[in-house]
Amino acid sequence: MGWHMQALIVQWYVYTLTHDPFMMGLIGLAEALPAIGAALPMGGLVDRMDKRKAVRIAGAIIVTSATATAFLVQESVLPQIGKGSVLTGLFAMIILNGLARAMYSPAMFSMLGMIVPRELIPKAAAMSSTVWQAAVIVGPLVGGLMYGVFGVGITSATYVACMLVGMGGAWRLSTKPAMVVADRGRIYDELMQGVRFIISKKVLLGALTLDLFAVLFGGVTALLPVYADTILHVDQTGLGVLRASMSAGSVAMMAWLSVRPPKHNAGRTLLWSVAAFGVCMLAFSYCEIFWLSVTILVLAGVFDSVSVVIRSTILQLETPDSMKGRVAAANTMFITSSNEIGAFESGTAARLIGVQPSVVFGGVMTLLVVAVVAYTMPSLRRLKLGA
Repeated sequence: MGWHMQALIVQWYVYTLTHDPFMMGLIGLAEALPAIGAALPMGGLVDRMDKRKAVRIAGAIIVTSATATAFLVQESVLPQIGKGSVLTGLFAMIILNGLARAMYSPAMFSMLGMIVPRELIPKAAAMSSTVWQAAVIVGPLVGGLMYGVFGVGITSATYVACMLVGMGGAWRLSTKPAMVVADRGRIYDELMQGVRFIISKKVLLGALTLDLFAVLFGGVTALLPVYADTILHVDQTGLGVLRASMSAGSVAMMAWLSVRPPKHNAGRTLLWSVAAFGVCMLAFSYCEIFWLSVTILVLAGVFDSVSVVIRSTILQLETPDSMKGRVAAANTMFITSSNEIGAFESGTAARLIGVQPSVVFGGVMTLLVVAVVAYTMPSLRRLKLGA
C-alpha cells in the first residue's frame, strides 16, 4: 500500500515540476534497468540464502528509499536545493528501489511454495495476487485523496509509516532456509539456469511472451498523470481513482479466481483475456469522460488479472523448489520490469506522436501480439491447468 502511494506521489510531483510525459517514461526506466540488471545474480543469491533474510534486507532498502523520497518532495526542500537536485535525488531513490525489488520479488515468490501445500498453489497464487492488487487499489486512492486534502508532507509521511508497518511483517516470518542447489558449476551457467528453464517449457515461454509484449505495449499507467491533467481535467484525487480503477477490476476477478481457479481451456482464456485488454486500451484512448474512463480501466483490470493468475500458477507448478529464486528472477526480467519498460515506451511515444495516439498504438500492438502468439504457439492454446 505504501509502495503504491509513493509511486502515485512521485509521478504527480515530477509531472507538476516538468509537465513532460517523457519524464513519466524515465521514471519507469530508472526502476526497470537496475531490476533487470540485478535480477539474475539476486535470484541465484536468494536460492542460496534464508528467504526471510532476503525479504528483510530488501525491505530495509525499500524503507530507506521511501524515507529519502518523502524528504525530497517536501514543499520546503524545492526552494532550498532547486528543481534539478530534487529530480536527481528522486531518480536516484527510484534506482535504489529497483535494486531492492530485484531481491524482494524472487524471495517472496520462493516462499509461497514453502508455505502452501502443492495442491493449494493455484488458489494461493490467486489469493496472493488479490492481496497485492487490493493494496494497489487502496494505496493510490488514499494517496490521491490525502495529497489533495492534506498536501504532500502528510501524505509522504503516511506512506513511509505504511512501509514500516508492512516490513514489520517480515520480522514475524519463520525461517525459510536455502534450498540445496545441485549444480555448483560456473556462476554464469548457474544464474542462466532460470532463463534456460523458462525457454525449455514452451507453454510457460508462450505465456510469458504474451504477457511481456502485451504489458510492454498496452500499459497506460505511466500516462495517467497526463490524462488526468490535460484530457480528463481532474486533480490528484482523480488521478488516485484512475490508478486504482484497473486494480479494482483485478481484485474482483482474482477473488473469483481464488475460489474457481482457471483449469479447462486455460490457454484460450488467457489469449482472449489479453485481446480484450488491448480493446480496453483502444477504448480508453478515445474516452474523454472521467467516469467512463474509470469503467474502462476497471474492465481492463478484470481481463489483465486472468493473465496474471494463469502465469503465476504455471510458474509455481512447473518450477522445482531449488530453482524458484532463479526462475522468479528470470520472470522479473521478462514480466515484472516490462511494466516499467512499457512506461518508458509510453512516455517516449507520447512525446513523439502525442498522448492519445501512443495509447492507440499500444492497443493495436497488443492485439497483434495475441494473434502472433496464438498462431505460433499451439501448445498454449491447448493449455489446461487441471482435470
